[in-house]
Amino acid sequence: MKEARTVPEACNKNETWTTILRPEHKLLDLKLREVIKYRDLIGLFVKRDFITQYKQTILGPLWYVIQPLISTIMFAFVFGNLANISTDGVPYILFYYGGTMLWTYFEKCFRDSSDTFTTNADLFSKVYFPRLTVPISKVFINMLGLAIQFGLLIIFYAYYLLTKSPVHPTWYALLFPLIILWIAALGTGMGLIITSITTKYRDLKQLIAFGINLWMYATPIVYPLSQIPQKYSWVFYVNPVSAPIELFRVWFYGAGYVPPYMIVSSLIMSAFFLFLGLVSFSNGERTFVDVA
Repeated sequence: MKEARTVPEACNKNETWTTILRPEHKLLDLKLREVIKYRDLIGLFVKRDFITQYKQTILGPLWYVIQPLISTIMFAFVFGNLANISTDGVPYILFYYGGTMLWTYFEKCFRDSSDTFTTNADLFSKVYFPRLTVPISKVFINMLGLAIQFGLLIIFYAYYLLTKSPVHPTWYALLFPLIILWIAALGTGMGLIITSITTKYRDLKQLIAFGINLWMYATPIVYPLSQIPQKYSWVFYVNPVSAPIELFRVWFYGAGYVPPYMIVSSLIMSAFFLFLGLVSFSNGERTFVDVA
């Protein structure tokens, strides 16, 4: 649909139309002007999701840190103490918590955007607004959760710095917002592709839920890239989530190494998936109500 200028002659000369909706046939019509115009709606969606999720809970936003913290403790016990997998000298809590925090952010961006059409079908079928505002609002609500989790990481980080643990931050840590955008673009882009497909093939969601759990273990979250045998290194070039997570450790902890080609390939795939996701979403929003 496309917003047009005021056309008083549209129907009756005594009537004035402020918005005319017409079918759009462009391959990529993101309606960015409309998205900017409806920026207040994005804020309302963020507020709605936050309140809905934690309104009737005891701990409220603390769940943002409880879940990754429990996972961190479990990983530290199983992979650190029992399996004795190296963390490149980084304390277990920092190593596992940082990886879990970023993976959780990616997973939520992916899952939330992949459910855009199916979970909002009733709303989309009743009122018009730029559909892209919904996945954008999910990115912001997930950024809020990431900010809370990052706050706890800073507390751990300060402790290990004061105790002179082998943690060596670099000035590149100031570029952390770029990693956030990188992961958000990747997760949201892939999710938009999935949501355009699952409107017609609902059983694909079951496969995605299973695959995302396996995907986590193909990502350097519970182990560093340095522990990967050379013959399996290609897996992490194919997996675009590997580079930003390992790069985070290099910047914040001064440990590990990310090959430049892995960074470049991840950035290219992230841009490709985002573009393809936007194209799929733009095309899917025209017909999803008929099949939802």
